[in-house]
Parts: sequence; C-alpha cells; structure tokens
Amino acid sequence: MSTANVLVVDDESDIRGLLEEILTEEGFSVRVAADAAEARHHYAESTPDLVLLDIWMPDTDGITLLREWSQGGRLDSAIVMMSGHGTVETAVEATRLGAVDFIEKPLSLAKLLRTVQQALEGGPGGGPARGRRLVPPMVEPIGKSAIMHTLREDVKQVAPHDAPVLFVGEPGTGREAFARYLHSLSNRASGPFVALVASGLSDSNAENQLLGSESAECVDAGSLERARGGVLYISELEDLCETAQSVLLGALERGSFVRKNGATAIRLDVRVVSSASPGIEQNASGKVRQDLLSLINVVSLRVPPLREYAEDVPELLRYYVDKLVDTEGLPYRRFSVAAQNRLRNYPWPGNVRDLKNMVHRLLMLDSGEVITLEEVETQLAAAPTVDEPLVKQDLLALPLREAREQFERAYLQQQLILCGGKVGQLAKRVGMERTHLYRKLRSLGVDFRQTGGDD
Repeated sequence: MSTANVLVVDDESDIRGLLEEILTEEGFSVRVAADAAEARHHYAESTPDLVLLDIWMPDTDGITLLREWSQGGRLDSAIVMMSGHGTVETAVEATRLGAVDFIEKPLSLAKLLRTVQQALEGGPGGGPARGRRLVPPMVEPIGKSAIMHTLREDVKQVAPHDAPVLFVGEPGTGREAFARYLHSLSNRASGPFVALVASGLSDSNAENQLLGSESAECVDAGSLERARGGVLYISELEDLCETAQSVLLGALERGSFVRKNGATAIRLDVRVVSSASPGIEQNASGKVRQDLLSLINVVSLRVPPLREYAEDVPELLRYYVDKLVDTEGLPYRRFSVAAQNRLRNYPWPGNVRDLKNMVHRLLMLDSGEVITLEEVETQLAAAPTVDEPLVKQDLLALPLREAREQFERAYLQQQLILCGGKVGQLAKRVGMERTHLYRKLRSLGVDFRQTGGDD
C-alpha cells in the first residue's frame, strides 16, 4: 500500500509546522508551502494526492490558486480548503472549482484527520483508504492547570521506583488514567496492566481470582500471575472483602503465592497500584486491614476533583468530542463559548466521568454543529438531584434567592457544628449579632437545638 502525499499550503509557519508534524506521525508523506509560488512549484514537481489549501494568503489567495489549477486542467488532487473566517460564498466557490471539503480554524485534530481520510478515499486524488484510529488513547492525563501539572510531575517522580502507589480521589476523577500513566513511565511499561475491581471479589471467589487454580487438566492463572512483570491495579481498595485482603496480604508479605490446589510457590513479580476514596489514609471506617494498608500505601497521590481545576474543562470537552467522534463515529459538534463557560462553573459531582457522559449525550443528539448554552442547561436540568455537599451543588441552576438560602443554610450548619452547637460562639465566628442570628437560623430551618443548644 503506497503512502499518500499531502501538500500543506499556509502562510502561518506555526500551522504549517503543526500540520506537518501531525500528518507525518499519521504516516503521510508531507510537503509544505508558505505561499502560492512555493505551492505551484511543489504541485508541478509532483502532483500530491491531497492539498490542504489556506484561503487567505498575502500574495495569491487560495481560491485564485485553486482556480488556476482547475481551469488549467491540472486538478488531479483532492483539495481541502482551510480558513479562520470563511464565508458561504467562498465555500460555494471553492466547491464549484473542485474542492472536496472545507475546514475551519482553529483546527480540531479529530475533524482534520477525518476530513483528510474522507478526501483521500473519495476525492479526485483517490488515495489509499486509512482505517486506523484517528485519535490515540489518552496516555498522559490532560490539563494545563497548575494542579494537574503538579500531579503529573509527582507521578513522573514516583514511576521509576517499584513501590506500591495509592491514588486517592473521588469516584470519576480519573484515578485509573493516572495509574496507567504511571505504568507507562515505569520500568514495567512493557509488562501487563491488570485491572481488578475490588467489589468483584467475594469471600467465595477471592482465592481463585487472585491466586488462580490448577488441576491435572489445566491451569487457570489468577490476577497476581497475569500481572507478572507489570502492574496489578486494584480499583476501590476499601471494597475488598476480608478473604481477598488476607490472600493479598499473605502474597505481599511472603513475596510468593501458590495457586489453589497447587503445590509450587510462584515468585511474586508485580507492582501493586490501587485507588480509594478520600479518608482511606486514616482508615476511619476500618474496612481495610491496617497491616495491608501499610503495605499498599507506601506512596499516596491525591487525584483532585474536577471542580478544583475547572479551567481545564474546555480542554477536556474538546478532547472527549474528538475521541468520541473518532472512536464511535458520532457527528462532530463544538461547544459554544457560553456553553463552555457554563460548564466551567458547574460543580461536576461525578467529576470527569460525568463530563464525558454529557459530551456523549450531546453528540448523539446531533442538533447542529454548535452545542448551545440552552442544550447544556437542558442536560444539567435532567441530571438526577442528590444530597451532595455544598461544593458539589449546582447553585447556578437556581434563582438567586434560592441559591443564597441554600448557601447560607449549608454555611451556618457547618459553622454550627464547628462551634459545638453553641449559638453564642457561632455569632462571634460569623460576625453576626445574636438576635439577628437566631432569626436567620429559624428562617432557614436550621435547628440549633439538635447540635448542642445555646450557651
């Protein structure tokens, strides 16, 4: 199968360089031209299979250049026009002259590669079909915020060592993504990554699942054996049943294990990486054996909830749009600025998982190329209401009065707990006159008598 030749024509050097890098990595043979003169030279020298042609260039614009090739009978390539501010008229003219597609700047990686693929398969230049995945799976967790940059740096420091790592964070924060990122940077990167959901183990199957079993007829490898040379990732550590905890502790302490019904000890050669919800460090619930937790929690890394790095929401929205378009064939849609701003201020109680699910739903609706604020509000309104802490509540979905009352109620309830239920101390803490505070507590339905009474 021959390699498709692509000519990129754009007067902006950073765009030329970016397109050259992306398309080269995708396996294309790429040449670039900064203006119409260079484009004519490359086109005459060797007719490309595809031309990505910018409309607005300083000397000769892309439409004029396309007209030259079209009227000269030399349009033997698939032509895709590019523009940051195109109009319907220019798009119609480009189509009339033989262009097969039109893409807007700033360029979406998913849309660019999909357009290139379609142009090569169906455009005048023919070209090879390219059935590969267009967007690679996410290896490095994305986000430009300081908090995500720090976490990635922490993972990089820990990765080369073989110590067990515990990722602590709320469900849906991407703890497994960070575990896989750590694995990709470690000395065990070429080994397997075996994911184990703790709640899937029970007292009746834990030994088989972890250690495996053997008989005269066959051998069934368990998770510890399948992860040999790599990583065993345990999701939601606090959900491990007692038998699973005992089996895992024994293997870690001995450095070996024996399959069920087996007789030969197998050396343990895995790095244990796990995840748990906040609070596991103190083991307040007592669900995990302290001796096991001490072995597993050698290094603890906190994965923040999405509300703590809301500035990364637009980048995450773009990533999941590109990913879902290319992996599931959903229609490409982009979020309006208003929709992005609304979602930056949403508390995301389910974190990144919620964001991905919302993107999925909005793409399936296919109500036009732009996802509007109204569509986003409809999705948020349909979200199930749960009894969440204040920081996870969507106050922006409420009228001002209701939002203010909800905030004041939660604020005073928490402050009252800190004051041991003593309204006198609460008045000093929040800077309110006591009589006014009593009226406020009653109007909000806060029963101070249930938290310790007055002082």
